[in-house]
Amino acid sequence: MAEHQANQVLDTRGMSCPMPILKAKKILKDMAPGQVLEIMGTDVGTRNDLPAFTARSGDEYLGEEQRDGYISFFVKKG
Repeated sequence: MAEHQANQVLDTRGMSCPMPILKAKKILKDMAPGQVLEIMGTDVGTRNDLPAFTARSGDEYLGEEQRDGYISFFVKKG
């Protein structure tokens, strides 16, 4: 069972930096404050890039969960 309940899911599996961040930024722009975005990814660089992005954007990085073959990252819209 997922620790975080996502309002929207973004599948960036197979994409490398900076695409996961750029796509997340676009979706977060249209989300309501407090909603959670799940970003499914395979680029381990996202582990560093996403927390840095949210620190600048005013959104909240909630963490990650290892899945079978990918990682789910969770961001709460600020």
